Amino acid sequence: MLEKEFLNHDQLVLVGGSGMFIDALCYGLDEIPADKALREALTVELEEKGLTALLNELKAKDPEFYEQVDQKNPVRVLRAIEVIRLTGKTFTEMRKATRKQHPFEIVRFIIDHEREKLYQRINLRVDLMMENGLLEEVKSVYSKKHLNSLRTVGYSELFDFLDNKINLTEAVELIKQNSRRYAKRQLTWFRKHTEAHLIPFDTTDQMLLKVLNQLDNN
Repeated sequence: MLEKEFLNHDQLVLVGGSGMFIDALCYGLDEIPADKALREALTVELEEKGLTALLNELKAKDPEFYEQVDQKNPVRVLRAIEVIRLTGKTFTEMRKATRKQHPFEIVRFIIDHEREKLYQRINLRVDLMMENGLLEEVKSVYSKKHLNSLRTVGYSELFDFLDNKINLTEAVELIKQNSRRYAKRQLTWFRKHTEAHLIPFDTTDQMLLKVLNQLDNN
């Protein structure tokens, strides 16, 4: 995909996206075996036993991927368990074994927040989301809460509130907690790339200047 873009551009800038998305774009999709029957069986297992049981299996069999994966995303958890049961190898091993070489140079930059300030920003963002109508948004899709695409941080906790499992204050605190955990996993994922450059959080102009200086020296 990226190779075609380089036909018309000498340099490309990719901003944001999940770690898995970025790696897929840079290295291509992993050629990892799949089994439709096994995936269907795992889907049934998910419905009967819940996500926690599969997460416990993933933690025991592939602790590295367990720390990286979005633990609120059953699709990614099921995919990892599918590969483990199908191949007898960890999902981490299979992904590393199939990584392709790319015909271009990748330079990575990570905005490095102080942990406490990052968590404060996450908490504030959740408060702002609630003020701007997150609960009403979740209510509007309540009838579709069974869909995997809606089993995400922010939605799952408010679905539990609407189901009277927890109160609204607890739901908001869980959104903040799960968002902080997700941020921690994202940092773990990005920092596994030893060639990545950490850019201390600052004004946009200051961070851009540091990126440009690093590119000049690269």
